Amino acid sequence: MEDTVRRKPHRLWLFMTLVMLIAGVVVLSVNVRQVTVTGNSRYTQEEIVNLLFQNKLDWNSAYLFWKEKTREHIQIPFVEDYRVDFLTPFDVEILLHEKSVVGYVAYMGSYMYFDKDGIIVESTDQQLEGIPCVSGLQFGQIILHQPLPVEDTGVFEEILNLTQLLSIRRLEVDKIQYNSKGEASLYFGNVEVILGDSSQMDGKISLLANIMPQIRDLDGTLYLDNYEETNTDMVSTFKKNLKN
Repeated sequence: MEDTVRRKPHRLWLFMTLVMLIAGVVVLSVNVRQVTVTGNSRYTQEEIVNLLFQNKLDWNSAYLFWKEKTREHIQIPFVEDYRVDFLTPFDVEILLHEKSVVGYVAYMGSYMYFDKDGIIVESTDQQLEGIPCVSGLQFGQIILHQPLPVEDTGVFEEILNLTQLLSIRRLEVDKIQYNSKGEASLYFGNVEVILGDSSQMDGKISLLANIMPQIRDLDGTLYLDNYEETNTDMVSTFKKNLKN
């Protein structure tokens, strides 16, 4: 009788151990099979998957869930943060929140990318497609995650407005250049566009979008600095560069 009583806890312990082992095997055998990436414009889905799933363990659903809830996210250039959502134990969605970037300046051999507020969000030796170089700004020492130190911070609002207008009109500019008076010029290959001050910028870019198909492959300068919205008879001037 006494032996029977002693055996029951022992058998219970064996049973619990067996259950835990089986549960562990089941958990470790459940792996992610499908990954969907959303919110990405600078990276392909394959690039994001390769960054976040670097070894076999990363594909385990339980481990991935634990890591998402307890570990800091890895740093991805030009990505503010990301979130891993489990649609099913086998299907996850990666939601990216990319940094807002409107332009970059060249500084000490690097490209310093800044957002709409002039904050330096990234430093890299790579040029990103679709983001213009901004030249002519006078600034001091640049520090990552700090504002670009320029005298007139209002220029960032002008840059944001200009890049948004260009994006709406699907005009990909290579460079935006400002002179000492704060007047802007655009560069599309061998075409320079003189915009002048920031007034009536919407109309200037609208006119530029209409003209660009005719001058895109030319070498010269388009003058829009004398644009007047009320002057319906205004003719823009394009001067070809003389070849030597």
